[in-house]
Amino acid sequence: MKTLKLGLFENAQTNAGGTATWRHQDSERHMFDTLDYWKRVAALCEDAKFDFLFLADAWGWSEVRGTRPAIATEESLDLPRLDPAIVAAALLSATSELGLVITGSVLVEPPYSFARRMATLDQLSQGRLGWNIVTTGTADTAVKAFGMDMVAHDERYAMAEEFLEVVYKYWEGAWEPGALEKDKHGRFADPERVHLVKHAGKYFRSEGYGNTAYSPQGTPVLFQAGASPAGRRVAGRHGECVFIGDGSVEQLAGHTSAIRAEAVNAGRGAGDVKIMSALACVVGATTSDAERRYQRILDAQRPEVTVASYAMFTGIDLSSYSHDTPMSELSTEISQTQLARFADKTVGDVLRDWHTHGVGAKPIVGTAEEIADRICTLAEGADLDGFLLAPTVQLASTTDFIESVLPVLRRRGVVATEYRDGESLRERLTGSARPTLPANHPAAGHRHGTEAN
Repeated sequence: MKTLKLGLFENAQTNAGGTATWRHQDSERHMFDTLDYWKRVAALCEDAKFDFLFLADAWGWSEVRGTRPAIATEESLDLPRLDPAIVAAALLSATSELGLVITGSVLVEPPYSFARRMATLDQLSQGRLGWNIVTTGTADTAVKAFGMDMVAHDERYAMAEEFLEVVYKYWEGAWEPGALEKDKHGRFADPERVHLVKHAGKYFRSEGYGNTAYSPQGTPVLFQAGASPAGRRVAGRHGECVFIGDGSVEQLAGHTSAIRAEAVNAGRGAGDVKIMSALACVVGATTSDAERRYQRILDAQRPEVTVASYAMFTGIDLSSYSHDTPMSELSTEISQTQLARFADKTVGDVLRDWHTHGVGAKPIVGTAEEIADRICTLAEGADLDGFLLAPTVQLASTTDFIESVLPVLRRRGVVATEYRDGESLRERLTGSARPTLPANHPAAGHRHGTEAN
């Protein structure tokens, strides 16, 4: 069995994943706006040898029929939130090995400024940065804030392809590795190894020199999630670490094989994409104890958040449909994943069960051994490379996993016990011998001043 990679899913806001567990007595996530909270989260992850801390993000907010419902504010369902790039920057000096993965949208920001920010973080972290590529799942409200027109779902993925091309040109082609000499008796940089970037496309135009020199990884490790056909194509072509939701072994295996097939179609190897499934768990001394603990988590929430929460991710007002309406009859230009995962359900099913998991994984509830059994079964049966732990109550859920489940996984030899010295995030996650992207990745074509306008 593979050595599984582990990441921790976090949101720089009070709630995560469309649920509202902040009222639970053990929840500390309402302290998300303090640096002490984030230092504690990072310390938990690094001490436990997690591969990375993943910071999700969104620009939009919940609206139902064009109005922000009061419950969204009462329960802090979506706002306020912090900028994940700044949170990550604040954690650089508090960590030395932990990877830091931040979400960044291709829809609402020019690629030139984004490229500089990410290269800066990769430089200062010495190659520990990853980028979760999103096309903005809450696009219907985000575009209003940025004064933009709404862009259809599949067209946003076309925009993503071009956005990636532009940032690749700056990360890989503007400054060659070794261009900086920093020789006080000679020169600071070699002008022959610094190149003008030109891009004129359908969605973006940019001409200039890179604001940052070549960083330790060049291009940050590329993360992506998306179950739609357009999302899988982008994942297969560009993604290095791809997230999929939870589900049965058969469901996850279907997603895994489809993404690996897209990688092969793009001229990459099936194993070049590392696939990680969402994981949530509630641990108890016994199965019945775990079930009681899970019920207390459910009881801490107001199920009324469901309509506002689902609308935030899909733009769909479930309250306007009869409960027996098949979810397969609905459509959206926002997150098609949140329709596809409920294709065999009715509106009533989603209204009843949404608060148990939101957009995230439905928790595995049981003892540490039972949860470890399920993790191993899913990983082996669905050809997974790892898991992204999504805590139901933070920091308690993460602590429970680390203290109870992780030791079981280590005894079974399926997770790492230490970091390897000097590894970049890319080397750790992909097994690469180098911190930079391999030659078969699309970004490599822009390396060393290569222009592909």
